[in-house]
Amino acid sequence: MSSVDLAVSLFRRLEGGDFRVLQGLELGMTQYRFVPLEEVVRYSSLPPSEVGFRISNLHRLGLVYRWVGPYVGYALNTAGYDCLALNALVKGGILEALGKPLGVGKEADVYDALTPEGERVAVKFHRIGRTSFRDTRRKRGYEGDRRHISWLYRSRLAAEREFEALKLVHSVGVAVPRPIKQNRHVIVMGLIEGWELAEVGEIDEAEAVLNEVLENVRLSYQKAGVIHADLSEYNIIIQADGHVLLIDWPQYVTREHPNAEDLLRRDVRNVLNYFRRKFRVRRSLEEELARIKGEA
Repeated sequence: MSSVDLAVSLFRRLEGGDFRVLQGLELGMTQYRFVPLEEVVRYSSLPPSEVGFRISNLHRLGLVYRWVGPYVGYALNTAGYDCLALNALVKGGILEALGKPLGVGKEADVYDALTPEGERVAVKFHRIGRTSFRDTRRKRGYEGDRRHISWLYRSRLAAEREFEALKLVHSVGVAVPRPIKQNRHVIVMGLIEGWELAEVGEIDEAEAVLNEVLENVRLSYQKAGVIHADLSEYNIIIQADGHVLLIDWPQYVTREHPNAEDLLRRDVRNVLNYFRRKFRVRRSLEEELARIKGEA
């Protein structure tokens, strides 16, 4: 069972006091890897006896870790953090029900869901795994100078970053999922239906699809001042109608970024190389870059 499935199965069984304890742990984890029980009491503003009872139950349910060392400490796990985000989105009138997974990756899980109005949406849970912390911090520039930063907060920063990018590019007509709401490490967005370009065997109009991808890169660059910075065949979705959707934006940079030129070049080169290898469509990298930047 995935952490999301566990969170959903337990969500309705949790009470207000349970969520206060989970929130207390969340706050405490900005300072501690494992939060001492007295700090959970302080952050949750609940009586010590109630915190002790509830945190033991949360541990039994599999929503928190328990560590015994020089002191007894607790930490949220992914399912506990999922519960906090889902609780906020349900209470906020954003989500009504969570459905089947649409995709599971190294750094995110995406689920089908319904809003209270019956609209189908996608819910993306960012997962910045413990084993990739050092590499993630090296590659991504949105963590600032915080010396202690938990895996929860890394995932939250990735979600905030991607939601910010989606709002910027969606507003100028780039083909991306419609951004709806972000809470903690979770983004609610328009439904993602289709196939990764990497999974598609043949395309009838490969030239037209390439044109559409490059036009979206141009729109993003010229109208929103944004570069995807991680574009490849794995985050280009081919929808049922043949049109494209560009996904996975947490690594985006602006045109003012010191490496903007190199990152734009890498994005376009990745796309052109793939279309040349897979669909035998050839384009000049320099000509496409000039058009995207408005220099052609």
